[in-house]
Order: sequence, then structure tokens, then C-alpha cells
Amino acid sequence: MSLSDIDDVMRLQKINAALVDRVEQAMDQQRNAFSLFQTAISLEGQVRRRTDELTTALHRLEETNIELARQKDISERANRSKTQFLAAASHDILQPLNAAQLTISSLYDLQASDQARSMVNQVERSLDTMNELLRTLLDISKLDAGVTMPRFASVPIPPILSSLLSDLRPIAEKKGLRLRVAVTNDCVYTDRLMLRRALQNLITNAIRYTDRGGVLIGTRRQGDDIAIEVIDTGPGIHEDQQEKIFEEFHRGPLSQGDAEHGTGLGLGLAIVRRLMTALNHEVSVRSTPGKGSVFRIRAKRTDAPPSVIHAAPVAPVSVHSNASLAGKKILVIENDPAVLEAMAGLLSNWGCLYKIARSTTQSIAALDDGNWLPDLIIADHHLDFGDLGTDTLERLFDLLPARVPAILATADASQALSERAKQLGVEHLPKPVKPAQLRALATHLVNSNK
Repeated sequence: MSLSDIDDVMRLQKINAALVDRVEQAMDQQRNAFSLFQTAISLEGQVRRRTDELTTALHRLEETNIELARQKDISERANRSKTQFLAAASHDILQPLNAAQLTISSLYDLQASDQARSMVNQVERSLDTMNELLRTLLDISKLDAGVTMPRFASVPIPPILSSLLSDLRPIAEKKGLRLRVAVTNDCVYTDRLMLRRALQNLITNAIRYTDRGGVLIGTRRQGDDIAIEVIDTGPGIHEDQQEKIFEEFHRGPLSQGDAEHGTGLGLGLAIVRRLMTALNHEVSVRSTPGKGSVFRIRAKRTDAPPSVIHAAPVAPVSVHSNASLAGKKILVIENDPAVLEAMAGLLSNWGCLYKIARSTTQSIAALDDGNWLPDLIIADHHLDFGDLGTDTLERLFDLLPARVPAILATADASQALSERAKQLGVEHLPKPVKPAQLRALATHLVNSNK
């Protein structure tokens, strides 16, 4: 049918509307297709830009990681260097101090007047203060550098406090203070030496800053933890100072009984906080001005290790009136000229017969093919030609016909060396050595070996 055959206007209008609608739909489809095409192009551009940005970010991240790795390597090298420096400093700094203390003792014996001896005692006290300061600064540096690492174990509390109080009770009694203990028979998961050092600092501080009354050391269970408390009747600490006392060189006023000995170094509590941080223990203080203070260490409670044996306390070493080193043969193994000179003067004053060696080879030669047998060996650890005192002692023990007592006197106070000394069965005496302590230990060992 052609258009001329259509005479119905309404019908024609419907056909026209249908045709127009189809044309519009076709145009809409073309517009939609073009729009989709434009959208796809736009998305492709955005993806490309985002990919470029991501590539740039990844490149920057890679450069950052390379720089971080470089800085980490620099930091690790610096830390290793610091560790090596501290190891050298522990030996090289304390060696002259050791020589000075040995020489001062000989100088004291040569003085005829009380005034001269009083001056020598004053110098000796200054050397003791210097020794304490240097050791504490070295300890702080080692803790900060991560050189001193805890060796965790189940540690019983009573033996630690028993050992500490045997040393500190005479100081408290001299001040007229009561030193009491109320502890449970518990064990804590800790490093024995580090915990002992922290408690020693807390108890020493309590005695130092208390003028009347006393100090109580007690323990109490708190759930799975143990709280070790050091309670004093000192002047107390104001609230605004209770955080500052753990900072380096922060010192409070001493009690009247200690004022004549000078102020403390202000490092004891700084060491305590670092030790507790390394051990993951909690340390806190509660204090009331005018009434006293309570320092608390909180640690995890553990079961007692099977190997723990509660032995009777060992009596402190003392020099008996009928015991003497006169005529005793002493082999000194040391390579520091100043220490050797000081030791020679000291042993001469004690009436000893001595030989000096600076290395393993010289030590063996000093035995004179077995014709000269020492009554005691006093050895440093770091000797000439890279020789070690522990290895030298082991060689000598193999050569000597009978076991000879020995003292490993060294500025190396590491736990590894202390354990090595125990394996050899020798005494480990950290430098600087107090002459009276050396003489007492030497006399004890020589006369016990009879």
C-alpha cells in the first residue's frame, strides 16, 4: 500500500509518529554509543594517569626503602662501633684507675703521720667515687646500646636479698638504721644479675637518704606477679619530683648521716629504670613528704627451678691475724705497665715473692720448667699478643703438678667471662681492684689451699 492510498489522517499521523520515534531511538543509540566511546577513552586516560602515578609512587617507595636500608646499615655499623668502643673503654679507662688504687694503698703504708694517711684516704675516696661514676656511665651506655641483654631464668628472691643485705647491713647499722626483711619464698622470671643490681641501687638509696628509722624490704603476691618493695622512713619525695628522680644526675638532699661523704651521683635510679625496661619489669614509687617512700618492682612469678638448692650462706672472706702472704710466691700475669708497677709495690709491701708475665709464653717460662711453683696466680684477661687470661690459666693448670688457686682480675665484667671463670674454678675480681679486698681474697685462697 502506497501513501496515496491512505486517506485516514489519524492513521497517517500515527505512522509519522512511529517513524519519528524510531529515528529518535536510533539517534539516541548513536549518542549513547558515542558517549560510551568517550567514557571509555576518558577511563583509559585516567587508568594511564593512575598507572603512571602508581609507578612513580612505587619507584619513590623503592628509593625510600633503599635509603632506609642504607641508614639502617649505617646505624648498625655505628652501634657495632659503639659496642666495640664500650668494650675497649671498660678495659682501657678502668686500667689506669686500677693502677691508681693499688698505688694509693702502697702510698698509705709508707706514711708515718696520721695527717698524711688522712690525705691518702681522701684521695682513695675520690678514686672510689670516680670508679663508681665511670662504671655507672658505662653500664648506662651499654643498656642504651642494647649490649647488655637479659638472660631470663626462674630466680629465687631470698638468696639475692640475703647476699645484698650481708653487704649493706653494716652500712645501715653504722647510721643507726634498722634493716629488716619480710619476703615470701618465691621465684621471678628475670635476669639474676640485673635484678640484683636494681635492688642494690634501691636499697643503697634508701639507706643513703634515710636519717632515722630504717628500711624494710618485702615481697607480696599480686595475682601472677610478685611485687618487691623497698620501704624507707626517709624525708619522702614531692609528687612533682617523683618522675624526675629516674633521670640522670637528678639528686635529692642527703640525710645528715651521709652529708659528710658528699652527695650521690644521681645515676642509681636511672640505672634501675633502664634495667627494668630491659627486663620488661615495672618500677614505680609512692612517697609522702616527711613520712618516707616505697619503691616497687613488679615481675612475673614462676615456679622454682629443680636445680635450686638452698645452701647455707657462705661466711665473708676475712684476713685472720695469723694469716699472712709473707714469703708466698705469686705469679702476676698483666700487660699494663702502670698496673704492673703498682702490683710490684703492693706485693713487696706484703712480703711476697713474685714473678711477672705479660703473655701466655712468658707465664709458662716463669715456671722455670717446674722449678718455681706459685702459691697463687693473679691474671688479667687481655694480655700481650692477643692472649687471653682464661686461656693462659687453662694452659698453666695443665702444666702445674698440683692445682694452684687463681684470681682473674679484669675490667671485663661480662657475664660470659664470669661464667668462664666459674668453669675454670677461679675467682673473678672486677677492676679496679681494692687492695684490701685483693689481699683478703689472696690470703684466703693461699691459706685454704694448704
